[in-house]
Parts: sequence; C-alpha cells; structure tokens
Amino acid sequence: MNIYEYQAMALLNERGVSVVPGYMAASVEEAVQAAEKLSSAPYVIKSQILAGGRGKGHFLEAPTEGGGVRLVSDLAAVKEQAASMLGRRLVTAQTDAQGIPVEKLLITEAISIGREFYLSLLVDRKTGRVTFVASPEGGMDIEAVAKDKPEAIHRIAIDPATGFQPHHGRMIGFALGLSGDVFKQGIKLAASLYKAFIESDISLLEINPLVETTDGKLLPVDAKVSFDDNALFRHSSIAAMGEAGASDPLEQEARQAGLSYIKLDGSIGCMVNGAGLAMGTMDIIQLHGEMPANFLDVGGGASKEKVAAAFRIILSDPSVKGILVNIFGGIMRCDILAEGIIAAARELEMTVPLVVRLEGNNVNEGKAALVSSGLPIITANDLGDAAQKIVAAIRQTA
Repeated sequence: MNIYEYQAMALLNERGVSVVPGYMAASVEEAVQAAEKLSSAPYVIKSQILAGGRGKGHFLEAPTEGGGVRLVSDLAAVKEQAASMLGRRLVTAQTDAQGIPVEKLLITEAISIGREFYLSLLVDRKTGRVTFVASPEGGMDIEAVAKDKPEAIHRIAIDPATGFQPHHGRMIGFALGLSGDVFKQGIKLAASLYKAFIESDISLLEINPLVETTDGKLLPVDAKVSFDDNALFRHSSIAAMGEAGASDPLEQEARQAGLSYIKLDGSIGCMVNGAGLAMGTMDIIQLHGEMPANFLDVGGGASKEKVAAAFRIILSDPSVKGILVNIFGGIMRCDILAEGIIAAARELEMTVPLVVRLEGNNVNEGKAALVSSGLPIITANDLGDAAQKIVAAIRQTA
C-alpha cells in the first residue's frame, strides 16, 4: 500500500523525525490557509500523486505552465498556482501519457538548501535483511546517478539479530559524506527511520532529497512510503491512510473487498486467482493482439462474494469490452466458483462477452454448470484457447 507524500511526512514526524513544516490542501482556499499557517514566504506547492518525477513533470492541459512542484513568493502566488494545478492531470516519467489528476497539494516552507542526499530503507530480497541505501548525490537525477555512478550508491544491511546499532548510523553518515553536528543528526535520523520502518511494517521508505540546510539542519524534503499489505491488519490507522491514498476509486473499492486490483489501459477485463496466474493471463492476452484492462487477483480462497465484487469492479470500467475469467480451483472447488460466476452474471446483466476457463477441483462439474446456465458464457479448455476466444469475441462485437 502506498500513501501520499503529506501522509508520509506526517507519519515520520509522529515517529520523531524532524521534517519541513507543511499542510495538505484540497482546494485553493485551503492552500492559502495552509500557507498562512507557515512562518514566512517563500512557499513550495507540491502536487500529491502516487508517482515520482513530479518536479520534471508537466500538466496535460497546460504543458508549458510549469511542473508539479513550484516555488512561489507570496500568498497571491499560492492562490494563483494552486488554482492552475488542482484538478489537472500531471504527467511524469512514472505515469502514462494521460497522467494522474491532482486532487491534493502539499504547501510547505521553502528552505535554503546547502547539499542534497539520497537515503532509503528497503527489504533486500537477496539477503533477507532491511537495508539502507545511501548516496551523497540525491535529488531529481538520482536515477542517473545510479546508472552512471554506481560507486556513489552505498548499501548498509542490518542484521535482524542485533537490529540497528550506532555503528550502522556512523556507516550511513560516512556514506553520505556528513561531518560535524550534521553527522550526529544523521545517526539519530537513521535510527529513527529504522525504528519507524520496523514498527510500521514498511516495505519501502525513500527520502529524496534529504537535505543539509545552510543553517546546519538535516531534514527530509520529500518522502515515499510503501507498506506491506499483509501486515495492515496490525495497523488500523495506517490502513485508513490507504483509503485516502487510493489513486483510483475502483482500486479503493477492491481493497475494501479484499481484492488486489490495478487498473490498466486495455479492453479485456481479467479475473484470476493468484498473482502469477494473473501475470500469465495478461501476457497471453497481449500475445493474441489485445491489452488487459486490469490486474485483478481474487485470491486462492475466492468466495462467491469475492467473485461478485470482482465482476462489479471490472464492469465499472467503461473501457472493458470483454471479460476473461481464469480460475484454478485449488482451495475452492470449480463448481462453487462456477455458481458464483453465474450468479454475478445474472445479477449484473452483463452485456459484454464473457469467457471462462476453469481448472482443478471439480472442474467438470463447474464447466457443466456454466453450459447449463442458459447464459451466453463461453467456456475454454486452456489459457491459450481462452485468450483466443475472448479476443475473437470482442472483435466480433466491435
């Protein structure tokens, strides 16, 4: 689960990390009020979307007016720039060509930056350890640094048996090139970040840039935080952040239904149980000349209720011209799953082609139920057959 920058900064502040003062605004009036709460001008206005590269991005409706992060000199400029940013679609290197609508802004104080650094924590799958990644060269071009100067990227793994120790903090300080009092601040910051990472079940915590101000303070200016979805049951307050952070209403609805859903740009809606099977399904759709409209994993123990919720979510996307269901009945029986598919198809009065491929437990009974349902459900023998049939069906309909 990902959260917005303003949420990430608030979470870090609650856990003892000093951050640049700022307030979230969802309207022009709130943006002006937020700036008035800050100590003095100038101010920074930052678009809040779940994608990086905002500073180098552009607005789809006004590509020459400036990026998603803007420095302004006074309250009148805050009002003007907030009005030009809210409601528009921001396109960055991490979005598609249509961008993401900006519905929230973060208004912060502008600080005087002496140096910029990069610092993150992640779970290193190779070592199985929480690892700091540090570079003395942070900022908007960190990807170029990683590509062209890999020696400037340092990794410090933390042994889970000992946890974070002072020598880890010193290693991070040296990796960043800190000195004097800022070096001490770096040790304290690293310890606080590690504590927040572990206690909140974070899977990625990225600060870019981490800055040393001209008056000798070490502050995160931007933060990206992702949580382990499987641990959210332990953190009700964090899970609530995700409801506010959902970038798409359908993704929010899917999360509430216990489904994994990501909207894509194609025309064939997919309902699959298992992430690997879902990826294979999307690949074979593209192999046959069409594009998937979504990633949707109903899980290994898919119930009738989850199947019905999945159909509702898929059909809520107007770009869906057909649906491919690819289910392996392992934990659940195929005949029970077929009943859920039939019930959902009747309830929702589907008008788009529906192809179903079942395999596993009681598969013959499941297929028989689909055939005898009296609904225009197309059955398939294998995944290739299913992909061919749904592609042919939507093209015939078109």
